[in-house]
Amino acid sequence: MSRPPTFTPPPCAAARPLHTSRGTFATLDAAPAEGAEVRGTVLLLPGFTGSKEDFIALLEPLSAAGYRAVSVDGRGQYETAGPADVAAYAQEELARDVLAQAAALDAPARPHLLGHSLGGQIARAAVLLAPDAFASLTLMSSGPAAIVPAQQARAKMLADALAVLSMEEVWQAMRAMEPPPPQDADTGGATAEGNDDSEALRARWLRHNPAQLIATGGQLTREPDRVAELAAAPLPKHVISGERDDTWPVPLLDDMASRLSAHRTVIDGAEHSPNTDRPRETAAALTSFWDGLR
Repeated sequence: MSRPPTFTPPPCAAARPLHTSRGTFATLDAAPAEGAEVRGTVLLLPGFTGSKEDFIALLEPLSAAGYRAVSVDGRGQYETAGPADVAAYAQEELARDVLAQAAALDAPARPHLLGHSLGGQIARAAVLLAPDAFASLTLMSSGPAAIVPAQQARAKMLADALAVLSMEEVWQAMRAMEPPPPQDADTGGATAEGNDDSEALRARWLRHNPAQLIATGGQLTREPDRVAELAAAPLPKHVISGERDDTWPVPLLDDMASRLSAHRTVIDGAEHSPNTDRPRETAAALTSFWDGLR
């Protein structure tokens, strides 16, 4: 099982709002040290039940390598507000939010875009709307279509629970279940650093908008295969994952990368969340890909 994120940002990162044409989004913004060469900007999109904190362990190594790294809570995720209407979280709406976020970064060059799991499918949708908005696309543990049937069943179970129970009641039920419902960030308590973020994870869960979870969970169970469309988009692509994945099997990710003519990286010792399982190795693979595009 993937390690959960820590909720303590590194000194290089600041929590700040990102004001866009489509609303304000909570971010963690990590910049290279003053006077250091800035090699690029990357926008990081979290996955289902996740948040910007899922990328905390990547922020220091990315900024140290010369990249401004901005992780963001999408609408209805954790510290970014969202409406109670499930229709507000249609995939195209979320993709247009990403385009607005990229524009609001005010970067000197087009940003690189990275999406983890659900975030990868939202990133794909944004690229298909406007491929010229980004310098590259990285899909992290994010597959070509719907999640595997076992995870689909768990997503439906979660949606059914959210329709009739409070967020606190669903949290308690998730904690009692084995295996847990689908998620892109572990809801366990011990971090890779040995700290206990159980209460922080609970607090994050309680601030998610249930309408967002119902809508995006449904998207994960119905997502069509859009690899051919994405392959035609004229920007460099990277598929990165752990060596094991129970949401999209690794051979499926290998095949997707081949169909995309994408750079492919497998992080040894990582599962569905290489960003928290093996952050240093993951950051090195990411910066190597981006450096190769300069």
